[in-house]
Order: sequence, then C-alpha cells, then structure tokens
Amino acid sequence: MGNRLSKIYTRTGDDGTTGMADGSRVSKADNLFSVMGDVDELNSHIGLVRAQLTQNSTDATKEADFAQALVIIQHLLFNIGGELAMPEYEGVNSAHIAWLEQQIDAMNSTLPALKDFILPTGSVLVSQLHVARTVCRRAERQAVLLQQQRSEAIRPTAVSFINRLSDWLFVAARFCTDPEQVSEVLWDSQVLQKFAENK
Repeated sequence: MGNRLSKIYTRTGDDGTTGMADGSRVSKADNLFSVMGDVDELNSHIGLVRAQLTQNSTDATKEADFAQALVIIQHLLFNIGGELAMPEYEGVNSAHIAWLEQQIDAMNSTLPALKDFILPTGSVLVSQLHVARTVCRRAERQAVLLQQQRSEAIRPTAVSFINRLSDWLFVAARFCTDPEQVSEVLWDSQVLQKFAENK
C-alpha cells in the first residue's frame, strides 16, 4: 500500500477530471464526486465526534461501545467511497443496515420520549453529532440524485445505509446528552409571539 501512495500529486487532475478504478477519467463536476465528497466530509465530522469523546466518562462501558460504533461507521463510510469508485465492489450490505437499526433501538430504549422538536445544540460533542447528521442528510440527497441519474453508479444498500445513519446520528446526539450538565433544548413554538410581546 505504501508504494501505491508514494507520490501524492500527479498533475493528472489539472484538467478537471479524476481517474476511476477502471482507468477511465470523469469530470470532477460529475455528481458522483458530490456524493464522494459528502461521504468523505461526513467521515471527517465523525472523526471529530471521536475526538470529542472524553476519557473521564462516568460510564466507561457505554463510552467504549459508542466509540467502537463510531470506528465501525467510519470504516463503512470509507467502504461506500470504494463502492463509488469501483461499482463492482460491495462495501456495505443489508447486515450493516440491520446493525445500525439495532444500535438505534438500543440507544433509543434508554432515552425519554421525545415530545417536541429539539434544537441542534448542547455540548460540543452533541453539537458535532448534529453537524454530522446534517452533512449525512446532504450526502443522502446527493446519493438519491445520483441514483436517479445513473442507477448503476451507486448501490441501493449504500443509499439505505446513509439514510439510516442520519437516524443513528440523531439518536446518538440525544444519547450523548448528559441531562445533569447539558439538557436538550426544545423548540419553542411561541418564540415569535414572545418576541413581539417584548418589543
């Protein structure tokens, strides 16, 4: 692997194209690269989530399990990038989607019922999870667009995985909220009325 990456710049992309695994060259303006870029950006944001995890958790087992899930997710997102570059490669499958759903159910079972919308804020960790969620939603939109344009360019399982991951990130943000330190901020439907009353 070291030899394959021994030279970082090649100048071959200066013409606005990128080489694919099969040797073909595709315009960097192609929506395929929008999906690749969004997935890469999402993976980087999840890396930031991992960096935000504290080593002084009151529940070391819970934190270790959550940290391990983040590692797995980063690898699977990298696999999706591989699928996009090499359509014959299968990097995620239905078992990975089922795993995400099991994770969601397990986290959700520990949370109070959600009675209203919540704002994407809280601790730095929780806020970073919400940022990752919004990037994930963008990746999903671009993936669906690519699927509509060229169904052979992206596997349906990849699109489903990204969709389920956005749900995972939402529940994870709630799961990581410490009610003793940073409580969830609920959307206030009366904020406009209150603003008008205070003018």
